[in-house]
Amino acid sequence: MDLKKTALGIELGSTRIKAVLIDEKNIPIASGDFEWENQLKDGIWTYPMEKVHEGIRACFARLKEDVREKLGEELKTVGAIGISGMMHGYLPFDKDGNQLAEFRTWRNTITGPAAEKLSGLFRFNIPQRWSIAHLYQAILNGEEHVKDIDYLTTLAGYIHWQLTGEKVMGVGEASGMFPIDSEKIDYDQRMIGQFKELTGIDLRRILPKVLAAGEDAGTLTEAGARFLDPTGSFGIPDGWEAGTADGQTTGIPVAPCEGDAGTGMTATNSVRVRTGNVSAGTSDFAMIVTEGPLGVHREIDMVTTPDGSPVAMVHCNNCTSDINAWVNLFGEFCELMGIEAGKGELFTKLFKIALEGDADCGGLLSYNYFSGEGVTDLDEGRPIFARTPNAKFSLANFMRMHLLSALATLKIGMDILTGTEKVGIDKLYGHGGFFKTPEVGQRMLSAAVASPVSVMETAGEGGPYGMAILAGYRIWKEEGESLPDYLDRRVFKDAKSVELMASKEDIEGFDRFLDQYKKALPMEVCALKVMK
Repeated sequence: MDLKKTALGIELGSTRIKAVLIDEKNIPIASGDFEWENQLKDGIWTYPMEKVHEGIRACFARLKEDVREKLGEELKTVGAIGISGMMHGYLPFDKDGNQLAEFRTWRNTITGPAAEKLSGLFRFNIPQRWSIAHLYQAILNGEEHVKDIDYLTTLAGYIHWQLTGEKVMGVGEASGMFPIDSEKIDYDQRMIGQFKELTGIDLRRILPKVLAAGEDAGTLTEAGARFLDPTGSFGIPDGWEAGTADGQTTGIPVAPCEGDAGTGMTATNSVRVRTGNVSAGTSDFAMIVTEGPLGVHREIDMVTTPDGSPVAMVHCNNCTSDINAWVNLFGEFCELMGIEAGKGELFTKLFKIALEGDADCGGLLSYNYFSGEGVTDLDEGRPIFARTPNAKFSLANFMRMHLLSALATLKIGMDILTGTEKVGIDKLYGHGGFFKTPEVGQRMLSAAVASPVSVMETAGEGGPYGMAILAGYRIWKEEGESLPDYLDRRVFKDAKSVELMASKEDIEGFDRFLDQYKKALPMEVCALKVMK
């Protein structure tokens, strides 16, 4: 096939870096991935930058292998590229491009004083994981490197910079760094001024330029092509000798980089007003495109779609990590007993048996907090499993409990949106690893939100697929064609999805589970004090 008629999306997620290549019909035709995990280093959740470089190159190499196997040719070019990654976090650089501090990820809850001060100053909720909270906390801490910051970006912004040389960013990703004015598709000028008065720092000098989906975010340079593929076989036009182009571009357009929230919205066709999606993996978050501004709530972030519409976001730091840990334990048991069971089979069977459990999990309770959780106002986490003496301790209840626990904090935040703020939702989609086993995660989420949930057949592709679509939008959209119209008419016109509504019993059972969950939260607070 003509590889110039493809679009490539690469997403650096929490546990996996994945690349998805799509054709002109927006159908995935090849993929590659690389598994990794964050580290807790000196009290900071981080990924070493050398691991970032190793991971994206290994992911791309596996994509090349997949193209070779499926298409019978070498991946030497594509029509467009887009990069996405975990939103938020802190990556500062000096004027020479040297990294000034360890990458601080979204998972950190170490910026409480800064987030509280800025939220009050701006009259706008600034969560602890936002880049501006990390910057101001570094100022409050008196960290020496702050005076040398020439560029502050995110993980996606960093990779985009390496590929193109451009210090730019998609508006959805930028909205996790600093508040956005959706009408101007730019940082909020009032708040920019307030921050300068507070600190003396002009954020416009150090933050990436904001772009909407579809805009020109630069082209892949020869250095960028080498960054992705050190072999030199990708991106070098005919007639060039690798290494002699002296900074020329390869001609491959690169889309504005985005965060995993924006790519999730794109992958589920949830960028119109009154649509929403829930992404559930290492973390889980709900994104609801709102009809207007909301009140200020500590539990609710206001971000944007990739084309700049306001979005209410309920973000929970913890979702499937505790489930993964328990599945690994069951895997060890199978190995001990001489039973061959792959991880995929274990996940599928353990998820499915949860459907046989009691609707309220029979008196079992767990908190899946590997790290702090903003929704419940906890700066650290301790995974806990507890039960009453007369609880129905079965495998089905045990697995159902972990699935409901993974959604509990999300439900607390969603209740503020749908209850206090009366936000309307016409369609809610689920995507991510939590929904890979058919029906199970979907039914649990429907029970949590008490409304129908749809899952598309591409739900398992998730963020990198969404980023590939945005890369395609960069080159294939018609003049004046909005992102919502492009998705409706071109990408999801014939998309297949399954809608599911939980039973009344499931909904009432989740409510009983959540009531006990809230009452027992002091147990988690106590664990933080006594388990060091």
